[in-house]
Amino acid sequence: MRMRNWSYLPCLAAVLALLLSACGGGKKETYVDTPVDTLYNRAMNSVIAEDWSKAAGQFEEVDRQHPYSVWATKAQLMAAYALYEGSKYDQSIVAADRFIQLHPGHRDVAYAYYLKALDYYVQIADVGRDQQQTQRALAALGEVVRRFPDSRYGRDAQLKMQLATDHLAGKEMEIGRFYEQQRYYLAAINRFRRVVDQYQSTTHVPEALERLTECYLALGLKNEAEKTAAVLGYNYPGSKWYGSAYSLMTGHPNATADNDKGWFGSVVGAIF
Repeated sequence: MRMRNWSYLPCLAAVLALLLSACGGGKKETYVDTPVDTLYNRAMNSVIAEDWSKAAGQFEEVDRQHPYSVWATKAQLMAAYALYEGSKYDQSIVAADRFIQLHPGHRDVAYAYYLKALDYYVQIADVGRDQQQTQRALAALGEVVRRFPDSRYGRDAQLKMQLATDHLAGKEMEIGRFYEQQRYYLAAINRFRRVVDQYQSTTHVPEALERLTECYLALGLKNEAEKTAAVLGYNYPGSKWYGSAYSLMTGHPNATADNDKGWFGSVVGAIF
C-alpha cells in the first residue's frame, strides 16, 4: 500500500486560515467625520420627507459625532420629536427625559415636557381597557401646567387634562352601568358617586346622578333618590337625564317648567 505524506498539512492549514480570514472578514466600514451642519440638514430633509425612523437616527448621529455643539442640543430634542411622529412613544419619552435632565434651563425645555406628555396622551386606550396610561398622561400633562402655566404648552395641556379626566370618568360610568345591570346596586352607587365627587367638571355627571336615582329607588331609598334627582334638576334642568329622573320620581313622562314646580320646588327647598 502506498503511504501518504502528511508532512505538508500544517503549512496548508496556515495558508487556508489566511485565505478564509481575508474572505470572511470583509471590508470594515471606516468612520467618516461629517460636518455638523451637513448631518443636521440631512436629518431635516428626512423630517420634510416624513421618514421619521431615518430622521431620528440622523439626529442621534449629530449628537454622537458632535456632542458639544449647539446643533447637538437641538438634535436631541428633534430626535425625540421624530420618534413621537414615528409612533415610537416609549423611545420618545426616554429621549425627552434625557433632554430635560441635560438641559433643565434650556428655552425649549417646556416643549420637552409637553412632548413627553403627548407620548402618554396619544396612547390613552378606550374606556373598555385599563386606564393606567390615562393616569400617566394626566400626571405628565399636570407637570406641564404646573411648570409652564402661561405658555401655549401649558394652555393646551390644560385642555387635554380635561379630556383625559373625562375619559377616566367614562371608565367609572362603564363599570357602574355594568354593576347596575347585574343588580349590584351598592357597587354601582360607589362608582356613580365617584364620578359626581371626583369628576365634577366632566360631561358624565348628569348621567351619574340619574343612575344614582335609579339605584336608590331599586334599593327602596326614596329619600336619597329624591335628593339626587333634585340636585340633578338644580344643576342640569334641561338635560335628558333630569327628564328621565323626573319621570322615575313622579310618573310623568317628561319634566317641564310647569309640571315640575311642585315636586322639584319642595325637594330643592328641603335640601337647599
